[in-house]
Amino acid sequence: MPDTSTGSDTSKRGTGNTGGGGGARLSRRTVLAAGAGITAALTVPTTARAATPDERRLKALISRMSLPEKVGQLFVMRVYGASATAPDQADIDANLSELGVRTAAELIQRYRVGGIIYFTWAHNTQNPHQIAELSNGIQKASLDRPRGLPMLIATDQEHGAVCRVGEPATLFPGAMAIGAGGSAADARTLGRISGTELRALGINQDYSPDADVNVNPANPVIGVRSFGADPAAVAELVAAEVKGYQSARVAATAKHFPGHGDTAVDSHYGFPVITHSRELWEKLDAVPFRSAIAAGIDSIMTAHIEFPALDDSGDPATLSEPILTGILRGELGYDGVVITDSLGMEGVRTKYGDDRVPVLALKAGVDQLLNPPSIDTAWNAVLKAVQDGELTEARLDESILRILRLKSRLGLFDGAYVDRRGVDHAVGTKSHLAAADRIAERTTTLLVNEGGTLPLNRHAQPRLLVVGADPDSPSGTTGPPTGVLATALTEAGFTATALPTGTSPSAATIDKAVAAAQDADAVVVGTYNVTANSSQRTLVDALLATGKPVVALAVRNPYDIAQLPSVRACLASYCWTDVELRAAARVIAGRVKPRGKLPVPVQRADDPTKVLYPIGHGLTY
Repeated sequence: MPDTSTGSDTSKRGTGNTGGGGGARLSRRTVLAAGAGITAALTVPTTARAATPDERRLKALISRMSLPEKVGQLFVMRVYGASATAPDQADIDANLSELGVRTAAELIQRYRVGGIIYFTWAHNTQNPHQIAELSNGIQKASLDRPRGLPMLIATDQEHGAVCRVGEPATLFPGAMAIGAGGSAADARTLGRISGTELRALGINQDYSPDADVNVNPANPVIGVRSFGADPAAVAELVAAEVKGYQSARVAATAKHFPGHGDTAVDSHYGFPVITHSRELWEKLDAVPFRSAIAAGIDSIMTAHIEFPALDDSGDPATLSEPILTGILRGELGYDGVVITDSLGMEGVRTKYGDDRVPVLALKAGVDQLLNPPSIDTAWNAVLKAVQDGELTEARLDESILRILRLKSRLGLFDGAYVDRRGVDHAVGTKSHLAAADRIAERTTTLLVNEGGTLPLNRHAQPRLLVVGADPDSPSGTTGPPTGVLATALTEAGFTATALPTGTSPSAATIDKAVAAAQDADAVVVGTYNVTANSSQRTLVDALLATGKPVVALAVRNPYDIAQLPSVRACLASYCWTDVELRAAARVIAGRVKPRGKLPVPVQRADDPTKVLYPIGHGLTY
């Protein structure tokens, strides 16, 4: 059964003082007094950058843990609510339905989990001060328990298409845009600034960077989340971002091992199979992970993919001992934390039941079990596996030691709490936002510019129509894309009007756009994953037929240009977040010159075996 031992009733307490530096004082006092076991077993570092306590002391700490506490330490779980102790009733109901507890504090009390993952949809990330208070409440709930340990608090802050902490935090271009910029210094700056802001919010583990080499244009799950298709370039940028996060005392996570870049199946909903040979894996997929390990990566996330050349058992990599223990730990020499991708994804649930998956993952070599569908099922399955002898307690101790080493390196034993002053000084500062804008300007890629269509001239072409796709904005950005572009172009001196036409514009919508174009001097159309049969192509052709200058902006995958052979001007922004769209608008307006270079090749639409634009292609003014 879960740990229900008596102790401080954190469900009846506040989330801890987050004002005026009080959190830091509470942190040290609470950690030092968190129980006789921890104070006897662990010398607390005097500074955040102090050396990791020696193995003897960490092992002594582990020896004082009960078996239920050890099992709990392996789990990183979702939980609904903006508060650790007093979430809204709807979030309480969701927690009761999915987790069997009311609050984050109760989850920690019952299961002694070692980590929490934040999601926007779980209402964890509403605003900076709320996030900091939630983090403090989670830390307090754990540290107030007997033999309480600080928590790893994690999120997916990749930037670009995947972000959980939004404005007013600083949001950067995504990985493929950074790949287009090609600057390791920019990647490191992204990691440093993002890490600084996350740490101020109490988030100490980021599931970034994506180390996949995206060589499949049809990849539905990675795509622009990858730095590109050149393994050496991806490796350099992965290492740089890792160093940036580490400098801010946030654990970086390279994902998705052994490589998720060549699949047409989304592992959230299916079970991808990678058909690369072992030789190709060495030359392609393995390169960025080797680079991440050389950079001292804190954690590596597994992929729910079948990779027969590495393990022909039919098991996903997450459950593969040959891949995780044999290759990752043995051949690549990695001894840091290995975490699963979410155990709620279909790719890992296809072959085994939810009670077997966490046990098999641990047997394969995993340390952290991320977000199983049912914590009660998974937790009890691991406990039973130890009690039945399928897993040894010593095996759990190996993983817990790696987890505690990480917590110690992050300085959590000395200071698990954050304060309001730190939030105000770090999150969304003017200098951070300016750095994101500068980096974004170096990523916009000009693919086609026939007849000097670009830049547009605000004197000769003052009236602009902005049409196109308005996909749901990535978390925390304002959107919609057509509105953001129109606003940015107006700020650049034009009079721009937005007319959303969607990803599948109807004939009536296309007619409306054509009519509106008659009153414009030029048209900017945002495209989103254009296919051969997409009515977005019909829209672009209809706008071109008006005789007005038409500028296409691919707001996600740069491959759109292959489906738009008639456009005379086309750019790629690689994502539709505000920072990337504003940068693209400045390029369109001639405020800055395009500097990005394709980090992936674009194949011809009529013959995918031939390259239309190679890696490195990019025009300028």
